[in-house]
Amino acid sequence: MTGDTFATDPDGGAGRAVQAGARKPLLDQDFNSGTLYALRDAVQAHAGQAGLSEVRAGDVVLAIHELAANAIAHGAGHGHFRMWDLAGALSCEVVDDGPPGTTGSSGTDCSPAVAAPWPAAAGHGLWLVRQVADQLDVRSGSRGTRAVVTFALPPPADH
Repeated sequence: MTGDTFATDPDGGAGRAVQAGARKPLLDQDFNSGTLYALRDAVQAHAGQAGLSEVRAGDVVLAIHELAANAIAHGAGHGHFRMWDLAGALSCEVVDDGPPGTTGSSGTDCSPAVAAPWPAAAGHGLWLVRQVADQLDVRSGSRGTRAVVTFALPPPADH
């Protein structure tokens, strides 16, 4: 994914990624613990439509579920997901506003605290994501956590 640039949307939580010169995301939806099933279904469908095999699309679902579960458990109880079909890769972003008491995308400054990074070992979710994804970038700050995960797409002739 060298050369891909993301601009930060100042009103978008933990720096929601906006692909520079971006086209519209394939999928753009909010989630919480009651809607994780809908997020998994949508991710599965869109990953398959992007050209991934059923097994590889399952890897994407697994990774996104783990990242979304972290956003719910360690953030404000909800998050936002976006997916792009970039040249040769499926790029997925999970964003949360940080735990209650931090500054989130709502602009409410409840505390000067910085969002705690998602734990890498407790449930081993981030470890698992790193095993199935081609690339993972997780950043936490005063406005929450942003995780971007990418999966290589097969060449167009294989779609």
